[in-house]
Order: sequence, then C-alpha cells, then structure tokens
Amino acid sequence: MEEFLGKSEIRRATREVPPAHYIFSIESFSLLVATGVEKYESHAFDVQDYKWRLSLYPNGNKRSNGEGFISLYLQIEDTQNFPRTWEVNVNFRFFILDQIRDKYLTIEESDGVVKRFYQMKTEWGIAQLLSLDHFNKASNGYLVGDCCTFGVEVFVIEQTGKLERLSMMKGPPNNTITFQLQNYSKSLADFYTSGVQTIGDSKWELIVYPRGMGIAKYYALSVFLSLVEAHNLPPKGKVYAQYKFRVKDRLNYTNTKEIIDSAWFTASASRYGDRYLITLWDLQDRSKGYLCNDTLRVEADIIVVSNVKLFL
Repeated sequence: MEEFLGKSEIRRATREVPPAHYIFSIESFSLLVATGVEKYESHAFDVQDYKWRLSLYPNGNKRSNGEGFISLYLQIEDTQNFPRTWEVNVNFRFFILDQIRDKYLTIEESDGVVKRFYQMKTEWGIAQLLSLDHFNKASNGYLVGDCCTFGVEVFVIEQTGKLERLSMMKGPPNNTITFQLQNYSKSLADFYTSGVQTIGDSKWELIVYPRGMGIAKYYALSVFLSLVEAHNLPPKGKVYAQYKFRVKDRLNYTNTKEIIDSAWFTASASRYGDRYLITLWDLQDRSKGYLCNDTLRVEADIIVVSNVKLFL
C-alpha cells in the first residue's frame, strides 16, 4: 500500500522477518504519553561504524504536520569528531510490530530516496508514520496490552571512490594507420602488419593479406583492423571503433576504393575487416593506380573510438 503525504509517497508493506538493526519496545505506552513527553529518544546503536538513535513522538511531531499521528525519526549521533564537511548518505525503513499476526509493518519512502545526514541535518524521519486512531485500535495489533514495538533498518551508502567513464571520441587525433608494402609482386608472406599505433586509449594495427585470406585467397585483397592488446581487456570489456579502409588510386585519383564499417572489439574477437576489399584483378591492373612503382598502400581511418577511464 502506498500513501501520498505532501511531496513524498510512503510505502507500507508487511513481512515476518524482524528489523536487522534495532528494535525498540515500549511497555505501558499510555503512561509514557501521560507524562506529556514530546519526544522520547532511544539508546544509541551502531550500524556500519556510525551511531544512531530512534526519536519517537508518541503524540506526533506537531511542527511537521504530525499531529494525530505517531512520528518516528532516525538521528545520527557522536558527530562532534567528524570532519567539518562530513556527510553520511542513508536509506532506511521503519517497523511496527503487529503482535496479533506476528508480522512487521514496514514503512519507508517509496521512491527509495537516499537521505543525506550532515552538520545542519542530523535527523530524518516520517512525521505521519501511522495515525493514532489506527495505532490505538487493538484489533490492528500494534498496541496490545499497552505495549508496542518499533524498529529500524539503516543502510549506509558507502562511497568507494570508484568511477568508470565511457566516452565516444569522434575524429580522434592521429587516427590514420598507413600500411605500405614495396615490391608487391615479389612478396611471399601470407600477411603483413603495419606498425602499432595508439588511437584513443587503445593500440591498433592493420593486418594485410596481399593475395587474400581464407575463401578469398588468390581472389581479393583482405584487410583487417586489430586491437593489439585485446587480451588485456577485463572480463566483458570491449572497445568500439568505426573505421574506414582505403586503397588510393595514386595514378588517376578516380578509382580510390573505400569501405566503412564498425565493430565492438573484445578479447575473443579482436580483429574485424573485409576479406574482399578489392579484387586482385582490379588491384593488379596497373592502369587503375593501386600499385604505383609496385608498392601497395592501404590506409585505415578510425572515425569513432570508445575510451574507458577508471578512477579508483
């Protein structure tokens, strides 16, 4: 059940498990009310290296629109030795025991908002926790034999200081890798690699098969972009690259061959490219200008690349 109170929605639910951090029981609740006490503070208790205290208003916190309700708050204690700019971020929920059904009513803000405790704000809570009419009705089980039980769970949001920042860089500096093979007609190796080049935060190289690879062998020029240190990626780590392969017509300037593709590179898939970048028939046709002075030149532009930075 959810209830809208001012700017906050209050979620109420039931569960059998008691509160993990603190239980506060009151015997002779009516006598406590008869004393005229506005607020009763529990003993301090420890949760996650901080000291806390429950603050109960048995007739409601009238300054916060709590008249006619039980009001309950969580206070942080012993802050005098904290740094001047201290803050503690907390998510918490309150409990009231239904003694008849042996279940706990849990009450918390439904949006799960994290409350910031700091020097000027050392107490947070719910002014309209439960109406006194509902609380006092014996059949509801909250006040039985003039006894009642409250509780709280406190979850401190620990700041680990870890930050991961993913950025997609368009047109990174020095983003062209150039491969050049002289004496193409006399080359014997199945493949050649360019020099390793750092683009973005990653190291890249071209792998060129002058006479094709796999099913394209002896049919086409095959070119691949390789992430050199892919084996160093963390589990499930990956690097994105949008790239353009290019074989220039250096004679006529009209037959330049280009293709654009993209991929996420991983440890298990560290290279991507094109087996059929250009047919050997076209590549070796001297009139088309791809092989000038028997020299093959292949270029790759990395157009977009992902970078990940970890701040620990």
